[in-house]
Amino acid sequence: MSNDKKMSGQGQGKSMAPTPSGDYSSRDLQHSTDPTIPGKTLEHAPTSHPSSGTNDPSAHHDDHDKVPKFMIDEKVAPPPGEVHRWQREHVAHKDDQTKEGYPLNVIIDPAMRVMYKSVHEQGLTNVFDRFTEQEKVRCKFCVEGLSCQLCANGPCRISGKVQRGVCGVDAHVMVARNFMYRHVTIGTAANVYHCHQAARTLKAAAHHPESGLKIREPEKLKHWASLAGLDTNKNINDLAADFADWVIADICRPHYEPSQTTEAFAPSKRKELWRKLDIFPGGANAEVAMAQTMCMTNLNADPIYFLLKSVRLGIANEYQGLLMLNIIQEILMGTQQPTIKKQNMGLLKENRVNIITNGHMPLFAHVLVEEASSDEWQEKAKQVGAESLQVLGHVCEGQQMMNYSGVHDLKAFGNQEGEWLSEEYLFATGAVDLWTYDYNCTVPTLPLYAKRYGTKMLSVDPVIRMPDSEMLDFRPEIMREQARKALQMALDSFKARKEEKRQVYIPPYVSDKCMVGFSTESVKAALGGSFQPLIDEIANGNIRGIATIVGCTTARYGQGGSNIFKITQGLIKNNILVLSGGCTSSVMQYSGLTDPAAAAEAGPGLRKVCEALGIPPVLNFGACVDIGKMTLTAKELADALNVDTNMLPLVIGAPEYLEQKAVADACTAIALGWMVHVAPVPSITGSDVVVKTLTETTAELGLGKVVVELDAEKTVQIYINEIETKRKALGLSSLQVH
Repeated sequence: MSNDKKMSGQGQGKSMAPTPSGDYSSRDLQHSTDPTIPGKTLEHAPTSHPSSGTNDPSAHHDDHDKVPKFMIDEKVAPPPGEVHRWQREHVAHKDDQTKEGYPLNVIIDPAMRVMYKSVHEQGLTNVFDRFTEQEKVRCKFCVEGLSCQLCANGPCRISGKVQRGVCGVDAHVMVARNFMYRHVTIGTAANVYHCHQAARTLKAAAHHPESGLKIREPEKLKHWASLAGLDTNKNINDLAADFADWVIADICRPHYEPSQTTEAFAPSKRKELWRKLDIFPGGANAEVAMAQTMCMTNLNADPIYFLLKSVRLGIANEYQGLLMLNIIQEILMGTQQPTIKKQNMGLLKENRVNIITNGHMPLFAHVLVEEASSDEWQEKAKQVGAESLQVLGHVCEGQQMMNYSGVHDLKAFGNQEGEWLSEEYLFATGAVDLWTYDYNCTVPTLPLYAKRYGTKMLSVDPVIRMPDSEMLDFRPEIMREQARKALQMALDSFKARKEEKRQVYIPPYVSDKCMVGFSTESVKAALGGSFQPLIDEIANGNIRGIATIVGCTTARYGQGGSNIFKITQGLIKNNILVLSGGCTSSVMQYSGLTDPAAAAEAGPGLRKVCEALGIPPVLNFGACVDIGKMTLTAKELADALNVDTNMLPLVIGAPEYLEQKAVADACTAIALGWMVHVAPVPSITGSDVVVKTLTETTAELGLGKVVVELDAEKTVQIYINEIETKRKALGLSSLQVH
């Protein structure tokens, strides 16, 4: 825009936080990308030669040292007090979600809007500009699942003219095999890995009090250990070790021995069906190994076998992954309890030591926060010139920490930053002193941003490594000692930032009324100890049904968080209660939908229920991995109604699904009998057999099904139709709202 404020390198050490003037209009913001060059060549400092394309800072070269680190346009986002009004006006413009004006036409997080513009104008590589570049070179064969690189005869592609790969594989097998191999096996393995690490941590809490770990929920441990058939008369530490060993043993069980966690915790009617279909899993690690073996060249030619095996992996994903890691983390960090928290980049403070923990396993992070909250470390922060020291969460790790009751009152916990799309823009504030990260959702370009803006990066799990980054092995037995090392790194980083008089710019945006802390137990407690009041509200039509809006956000046209927001608005207006988990939770927070006041945006029935309970129409269950607790809630509702889980008026939505874990989670939902809506379009359209199987045949077998729809309004209607079908099958009317 013509009045962009270019912040140069002059004035070192001064605060870089101008206040938006308020001089804006909805039209300015809807079309604020008009002067931005679509697809500007990445990693070119303005008027300079191309840079290298590596993410290793020691090998990367560019001319960005000649370019200001901050190019802030105050008018690219609304003033803080106008954010929610603007967001609702903005998404109402359905035709403004195309590639014209991208990406600001899809970014509804005000902080991300400001920082995207700054990064883009500097010519830095970033997620939205990379999407624009990739759109020019995408392969239609890959998009449809019709490419294969498994053997040396390839790569092979299938088309109308060339209908088989060199080995003889047809389109149906290629697509089904790619679906399982590239997506479901990796996603299942990741969630099971997380569960295994959580079990290791529980065992360390039992045997190593010096670790800083605690068993905060002994009664929960006894409850789940009793369901597992363990001796609960032992002292609590021995019982914790036994339960951890039991979980690990099940993960490591052979594929031909039935999973004990699945046997102990899955719904009875589902287990009967799974055995009938031969999809009851064995040990998760062995199931993944067998599935990957099935994908070898010249080994399988039955697409249906691949797809049913994917559903079998989805069952292991739930009971040896999601559910168990949820239970163990609650034992260690405290069961979720409703409370009000804050979210977004404005929580960063120039004169504080700012630590951000990123990822999906808050096992190290919760010890870090507790240690940072001590008087000792707060005093050390003051000794290096800081007002205090704070630890903020990011992506799913932050969502979990916000929800766990054991973290709520720790004074060093600074609340939640944002979703995965914001990471590069967050580094570009210059205010992040230490970034700790574990598995999943740390983007590969962050070392370049760390070098430019002075952030220290620290890996805390061996599954992830980055160039020019410090590393701590995952050793729960010495977590407190490791946390102290990390805190010292943060103090040193802050001290260097101040000594070098580096600039920062912190967008002044905070969502300060985010209700969090919902789970199976807390929802039941809010209802008086039983799900019957919720069942009554569903029966009388005040609550039409339940939709989970879970998973990630994507950088695609029409998405970027805006699709999630539009769909959720439509659902709550139609009296459908929404549960969120994952980066979708950040969207709900920065759009105001987790504020109890958002009940005013719901339909009359849902609004009445929410206002009576003092809750928002979107209940934040936390992270994407907290889908495990959503399925537990559904199981208990089904048990209370004495029906199978597939009878519930429930829809699973992943309207901006991103990666492999989301696909594994979709297979979990299919196993439990639910309709799963996904967008964007998955890479299965190259086979009508695969499409028909996942969208129709699985439902005919008593499982769930997949629905694909990109348009938000049509999506809402699909959810309503599915919920109405389930209500009718239960004999419930949907016409009367009380």
